[in-house]
Amino acid sequence: MAEYKASHQAVWPEMLDALRQTGWNNYSLFMRDDGLLVGYLETEDFERARAEMNNREVNAKWQKEMSDLFLIPPGVAPDSQMKPLTEVFHL
Repeated sequence: MAEYKASHQAVWPEMLDALRQTGWNNYSLFMRDDGLLVGYLETEDFERARAEMNNREVNAKWQKEMSDLFLIPPGVAPDSQMKPLTEVFHL
């Protein structure tokens, strides 16, 4: 968890640019002490934004760097494990 947090204190500029260019707005990650990771973002079309990021070389490199920090099968990109949450209340 410490390594994941440290990595996100120094996200590569080209990764930040790719996120912005593909519609990832107000993107935040939150981590609980037990490792639960929740992300929040605003975008017009989540599936399109995710698909466009998947076409970026920098994303493949970033996911490879992050893959050792997750309990996932070898060769699986961490971002492929994202599951949208269902909103149950909004004020």
